[in-house]
Amino acid sequence: MQNTNRKTSTARKNAVATPHVICMVGLPARGKTYIAQKLARYLNWIGINTRVFNVGEYRRQATTAYRNHEFFRPENADAMALRTTVANAALKDTLDYLDQEGDVAIFDATNTTRERRQIIYDTVVVKNQFKCLFLESICDNPQLIETNIIDVKVHSPDYENMDKEEALSDFLQRIDHYNEVYRPMEEEHESHLSFMKVVNAGEKLIINRHEGNLQSRIVYWLMNIHITPRTIYLTRHGESMNNVVGKIGGDPDLSPQGCQYAAKLSEFINKQNIPGMRVWTSWMKRTIQTAAAIEAPQERWKALNEIDAGSCEELTYEEIADKFPEEFAARDVNKLTYRYPGGESYEDLVARLEPVIMELERQGNVVLIAHQAILRAILAYFMEKPLTDLPYIKVPLHTLIKITPVAHGCEVEHIKFPVDAVNTHRPLPLSPTHKRLRISSETAYELSDRTAAALSLGEGDTVVKTVGGPQFRLSSRDREVESLNNITRKTEEKILE
Repeated sequence: MQNTNRKTSTARKNAVATPHVICMVGLPARGKTYIAQKLARYLNWIGINTRVFNVGEYRRQATTAYRNHEFFRPENADAMALRTTVANAALKDTLDYLDQEGDVAIFDATNTTRERRQIIYDTVVVKNQFKCLFLESICDNPQLIETNIIDVKVHSPDYENMDKEEALSDFLQRIDHYNEVYRPMEEEHESHLSFMKVVNAGEKLIINRHEGNLQSRIVYWLMNIHITPRTIYLTRHGESMNNVVGKIGGDPDLSPQGCQYAAKLSEFINKQNIPGMRVWTSWMKRTIQTAAAIEAPQERWKALNEIDAGSCEELTYEEIADKFPEEFAARDVNKLTYRYPGGESYEDLVARLEPVIMELERQGNVVLIAHQAILRAILAYFMEKPLTDLPYIKVPLHTLIKITPVAHGCEVEHIKFPVDAVNTHRPLPLSPTHKRLRISSETAYELSDRTAAALSLGEGDTVVKTVGGPQFRLSSRDREVESLNNITRKTEEKILE
C-alpha cells in the first residue's frame, strides 16, 4: 500500500517571480567575470535558471583579431561604434533568454558610464518590465589587481600570440582608457537604481535599493565569498556493514575494510600538514569513525546526514522493489524530484545543504566526510553540473576528492586508496523500470514528483504561475522520449479500459 501522506518537497521555493538582469559594473581586472560565473553557479544549483552573457566574448566574435589597446581608446569612433553594437547584441540575447526560459541573466561587461547604465535600466526595467540589479566590483588592492591581470587577463584570447610582458603593458593601457570615462556608482547620482558594490572581492559590501528575496540571497552569497587560496577534501565514510549487504541508510558501523580506509585516510591527511584545517562529519557513526584519527578540530553537521529514505531505510533495492514496486519505479522516472515515503528527495538535499555550501565558501581548508547523496549535491555545485545530472554523479567508496577553487571554476582530483570496497553506484536503468515491474506510466510519473500534484488547486481556482523550484526544460531528445511516453500512457489506458 502506498503512503498517501508524503510531505511536499521543501526545495521548490527558489524560482523568481520576476526575471532579473544582473548587470556587472567595473574596470577590467576587478573580478567581475569571476563573481558573475560563481554567482551563476550558485543560482543554478539552488534551482534558479541563470546564464552569463559576457560582452567580451561577443566582441571577440565580431572582430577577427585584437591588435592593441587603441581599440579601447574613447576617441576611437569606429571601435566605439563596434563595441556599442556588440554590447547591444549581448543585451538583446540577455532579454531573449529571460523571455524564453531564464530566471536570471548576468550581463557581464564594464558598463562604466552613467549614461550606459541608464540605457540598460530603461531597456530592462521600463521597456521590458524585468528587474535590474547593478553589481559593481571595486578593487583598490594592488596585489589583487596584479594577480588578476597575470592569472586571467594576460592569458585571455586577446593575447594568445603576444609576448607576456607586451601583453601586460597593453592591458594596463587598456585599463587606463576605461579609467578616463569610468564613473563609480553613487547614491547621489543613481539613487533610483538597485545596486550593490563589492569591495576587494568581499571585504566590504554596499547596498542601495535592495528589492526582494532574490537580491537577499545574492547579498547572503556575496557576504560569504572570498578568494583566499584553499583546498576542500571530500570523501565518503569508509565502507559500512550496510554497504556490504546492500542496504541503504541506517546508522551502521564501519566494516573491516572501512576501518582500513579510515586508518589510511587519517595517515594521508595528517601527513599533509594543511594549515588551519578543520574536519566536518555528519552525525552518523560511520563518518565519525572514519574521521576519528585525523589530527584536526572536528565539527559535526546534522545537515551532512545521508538522504532520509523514510520507509525504505535499511532495505536493499531488491526489497524495495518487492515491497514498494510503485515507489521503486517512480524513483527511476525522476530521481531528482522523487521523495521517499516519509523521507527526502535530492531537491530537499539541495535546500538542506545551502548553509553548508555558504560555510564552505567562507572557510579555508576543510576535510568533509559525508555520504553518497550528500557528496553528489556538493560536487554538483563545485563542478557546475546540471541538477538533472546530480543524482547520478559517481562518488565511489575509499576515494578522496580534492577540490581546488581557481579563477574560473575548480580543479578536481580523485585519489583512490588501495582498500577494496563494494560498488554502491546505481546508474539510470537503460529500460524503464515501471514497464519491467508492470507499473502504469501515469502512476510512476505522479509518484516521481508528488510536488506537482500537491500544487493543484480545487474547482474554480486558477493557477496564474507556479513560483519555486528547478524549472526543467526538455532537450529535443527528451521531448522525443516524452512523446513516446505519452503514446505509451494512452495505450496503457486503453488496455486498462
